Amino acid sequence: MRKDKNIWQEIGDDEKVEVFRFCDDYIDFLSECKTERECVEYMEELARENGFKSLDAYIKGGQRLTKGDKVLVNYRNKVLMLFIIGERGLEEGLNIVGSHIDAPRIDLKPSPLYEDEGMVLLKTHYYGGIKKYQWTAIPLAIHGVIIDGKGEKIEVVLGEDPDDAVFTITDLLPHLAKEQSEKKISEAITGEGLNILFGSIPEKNADDKEKDKNQVKMEILRLLKEKYHVEEEDFISAELTAVPAGRARDVGLDRSMLGGYGQDDRVCAYTSFRALLDLGVPEKTCAAIFVDKEEVGSMGNTGMQSRTLENILAEILNLVEEGGVELKLRRSMANSKVLSADVTTAIDPNFEGTHDKRNACRLGNGVAISKYGGSKGKSNSSDASAEFISQVRNVFNSNNVVWQSGELGKVDLGGGGTIAQFLANYGMEVLDCGVPLLSMHAPFEVASKADIYMTYRAYRAFYTDMK
Repeated sequence: MRKDKNIWQEIGDDEKVEVFRFCDDYIDFLSECKTERECVEYMEELARENGFKSLDAYIKGGQRLTKGDKVLVNYRNKVLMLFIIGERGLEEGLNIVGSHIDAPRIDLKPSPLYEDEGMVLLKTHYYGGIKKYQWTAIPLAIHGVIIDGKGEKIEVVLGEDPDDAVFTITDLLPHLAKEQSEKKISEAITGEGLNILFGSIPEKNADDKEKDKNQVKMEILRLLKEKYHVEEEDFISAELTAVPAGRARDVGLDRSMLGGYGQDDRVCAYTSFRALLDLGVPEKTCAAIFVDKEEVGSMGNTGMQSRTLENILAEILNLVEEGGVELKLRRSMANSKVLSADVTTAIDPNFEGTHDKRNACRLGNGVAISKYGGSKGKSNSSDASAEFISQVRNVFNSNNVVWQSGELGKVDLGGGGTIAQFLANYGMEVLDCGVPLLSMHAPFEVASKADIYMTYRAYRAFYTDMK
């Protein structure tokens, strides 16, 4: 009879030390990388230090690709794909671990600045599935880029340094919140009400005629011009987002857990990234792909529904084998095997009625596999084959990977998707596999450090042993 295991009871003291050391590095990554652009920049730099070379450099240099070559592709600064060419031909397929690096957040609108009641605020449009009330009355930082009128990029990080000011979205005091409290929780804070407090000092030298007419906004615009060389029109060509300010942190008296913003899905991105960096020359070509826009349906040219992966694989095939790329590409993709590296939910004792306990994941019980996702009748989901799940099980078991199986929640309660369905469209074998979380999509998500480390081990085993 199969019984789930608790990782902490399965590993020795030396491996516990390794768990904590690995998660210390992950905390640094999670704290520094709060946008997809920051994730790409961080991982590309480290990949290059570990011998990865851009695909463009191989193409322009007229170089062929051979076994052991390490290739990276930075696509529009929002997608990163890493490949290690294996000993076997690409037509036999790749072992791919795919994750997404976008996360729910609060984006600034193209014309965000306005003044009201002696304060300047920023209009926003939230991104992805959030509970809006969770984003009020907490310290926020602003990250992103501005492309100014000359086409120059200005990188923005405000609110992370201890000396920085932070920003916030205000909420109503309980004394005046009778009407608000009687609303559904989903309606208590509106999308148009998520306005960020940005400043309150009026311009000093205003003429009498101009006093009380957007003088705070004028002062904010002066500061933006003076400190950051930004004009109001530059917001039109900007990607600025508000995220929770501050570092990720240890959670629990025993420090067994880890909390922070954006673990969906940067925890799977980081673990798969580290797993690929630690590979030698694999038998099959291995790839780690990090994509954008999953939280809004994987649309656009940086989402998994684009043909970016297909185009990149065609370029790689052209540098590995001469001639017949189109047919070889189709064979390569159809023969590939994929772990769709995305988080799932762990059963929460405060809300245990949301899960079928016999098919629920638990914190500390290992990397989670999910045969299917979607909602209600498995809608918008990839459903992994029994044969492929058996292969993954055998790889994990032979490498002493502690794993568990579970669904996102009760059948008719809700559900969610991953990039699995879009990879499966190519004929690939795909299985969802990632870290269970508490408080998913909240500004502060919680994971077990043991699960994080075991997920790293699972991805590495998949790379090396999946035939």
